[in-house]
Amino acid sequence: MIAFILRRLGGAVLLVFIISAVTFLIFFGLPKLAGTTTDDMAARFAGKSPTPEALAAIKERFGFDQPLAVQYGNFVKAAVTGDTYDTGVEKIDCPAPCLGYSFRTNQSVTDQLVDRFPITLSLVVGAAVIWLLVGVSIGVLSALRRGSLFDRAAMMIALAGVSLPIYFTGLLSLAFVVHQWGLLPPVSYSSFADNPFKWASALILPWITLAFLYAAMYARLTRAGMLETMSEDYIRTARAKGLPERTVITKHALRASLTPLLTVFGLDIGLLFGGAVLTERTFSLKGLGSLALDGVVGSDLPVVLGTVVTASLFVVVANLIVDLLYGVVDPRVRHS
Repeated sequence: MIAFILRRLGGAVLLVFIISAVTFLIFFGLPKLAGTTTDDMAARFAGKSPTPEALAAIKERFGFDQPLAVQYGNFVKAAVTGDTYDTGVEKIDCPAPCLGYSFRTNQSVTDQLVDRFPITLSLVVGAAVIWLLVGVSIGVLSALRRGSLFDRAAMMIALAGVSLPIYFTGLLSLAFVVHQWGLLPPVSYSSFADNPFKWASALILPWITLAFLYAAMYARLTRAGMLETMSEDYIRTARAKGLPERTVITKHALRASLTPLLTVFGLDIGLLFGGAVLTERTFSLKGLGSLALDGVVGSDLPVVLGTVVTASLFVVVANLIVDLLYGVVDPRVRHS
């Protein structure tokens, strides 16, 4: 088991290194190949109407005239050991992990990520609990009542949930549930530690909207997995041995059918932790997704690079956890 964990950890570290290198090359190497000058690159960091002195300072600070390998090495070094940025007015320390400094917002990228992450965390965790409970439960019941009215109605709703975009269901729910009917308070974010009830009541609508999409997908996947598993020989053997139907379904059929969902859940959680862009934008939540979108719109390269690397890290970590869970659930994986 230890060797299995070490192999997965080594692969995860290597993958993060490759992703960071490719991302850095996209943002700093491809523009040069496309004919972008160092002055143009510096102007993207300097904000509106930069002075020649400011452009020169930024070029020197970020080493735009240096080879890409040196620039990437400085980026990795700053992420590991931290760095100090000179804004022309003061020197700002950026402790490790330092993912750059935004001269447009006059904040380090790491500080912005830390400020926005609790919002994304609250959104994703709340929605994940709802879509797992609802989606898996509906999928199991639909499989057990295949062809019934409940099965057909549930799959029709699931099809609608997969098809309707979040910004449509989100705006529609805001218009009716919040503004017209007043059933829920306006969507906002407050710290869980300050007031748990206010935190939950203000986020329940984004949770339901985001969970509606994923619950629909998980219901369809669970139903398909259960139907396939229920026809296996070992299920018939378990019933022939006289095991209670509840034991057959929960201990044998459900456990086997949920194993593929573990992979899908790891990918979904990793991607959403990188920023649920549409949900955050629809409900005006200032999470990581909104930060990434603001960086793209404002051509704030340090922010875009930092959010992409962070999102990639979340995906890698989520897949690492899934691999380790597979090793716990299925002993054959540890020896493969």
